[in-house]
Amino acid sequence: MATSGNPIRRIAISTGGGDAPGLNAVIRAAVVSALNRGWECVGIRDGYDGVLTPERFPEGGLIPLTADRVRGITHLGGTILGTTNKNSPLAFPTPQPDGSVVPVDRTAELAERIGENVDALIAIGGDGSMEIAHALSRHGLRVVGVPKTIDNDLDGTVLTFGFLTAVAFATECLDRLHSTAEAHDRVMVVEVMGRYAGWIAMSAGIAATADAILIPEIPFDLTSVARKIAERDRIGRRFSIVVVAEGAYPKGGEHSLVPGEPGRIERLGGIGEKVAEGLRATTGKDVRTVVLGHLLRGGTPVPMDRLLALRFGAAAVRTLAENHCGVMVALDPPEVKYVPLDVATRRMKAVPLDCDTIQTGRDMGISFGD
Repeated sequence: MATSGNPIRRIAISTGGGDAPGLNAVIRAAVVSALNRGWECVGIRDGYDGVLTPERFPEGGLIPLTADRVRGITHLGGTILGTTNKNSPLAFPTPQPDGSVVPVDRTAELAERIGENVDALIAIGGDGSMEIAHALSRHGLRVVGVPKTIDNDLDGTVLTFGFLTAVAFATECLDRLHSTAEAHDRVMVVEVMGRYAGWIAMSAGIAATADAILIPEIPFDLTSVARKIAERDRIGRRFSIVVVAEGAYPKGGEHSLVPGEPGRIERLGGIGEKVAEGLRATTGKDVRTVVLGHLLRGGTPVPMDRLLALRFGAAAVRTLAENHCGVMVALDPPEVKYVPLDVATRRMKAVPLDCDTIQTGRDMGISFGD
């Protein structure tokens, strides 16, 4: 682990990437823990935009984080600092004299600018944010990462905060869809977030006793799903619930992508409707699609996500106080420990195909499309 013996008097906190329930809880725990050690705290607006493009913020790109500023925010969704999944300092879009825009690595400049204002940084985010944190650490900035993503796909930690809230909401939605699907003898195809990992789809689908669950780790064959629906019809269960992770894809096929915003790459999306179209053709049933999308990101964090977020925020400050840097705090039950940032960003954490949860679903007769 990298260490630094310089005393800490002032720290910065940033939140990057997609929002997730629990971000404000991390901020509160980190700020209160730091203030109790006599440190000052500032927050960086919108990821690192508050440092790289401070002119965007008339009130300033850095926000003083006082006890009053973080009071009463533990239960709030979103982030009081703002966040962004654009303008990565690893490839910052930079206008050129000829009018073109090219990506430029500005992490060295960013590390220098942050270092002029504070002694250390707590970077809260997912895999992209942890890669940025690792780069800033290599440029000499004292950094501790806090893992955040509803997708639960960050390696090195058993859980990321935000995941349990997303699963709880998705499960509630699936519960509600059971009754309307049964009333109309319909097949409901429900698309959920998760990027290239199937943690949300698998967990919510099994918790809500879905009939089929399609995840990126298991390329699917719609014939298998149609067979499951037909089996249910034969026993008088004339409705079905099919959960589809946004990164799921058919055997021999590709991920479903939709056009991104101007200047951005395509993003995952649309697989739910493609599955629905295929099932309409193969089953002849009334098939409807529900895309939960960003509903999974919003709202109040469930108690366990709040607790994990508070533990992570306090642990990040303890880690700095113990003179460690270049690490990410991580849940290793029952403890919160830390792992090197390069280890945390080495690979995506996919659903293990031999895990007990998958086996539970198979034992219950749930189809995974294989």
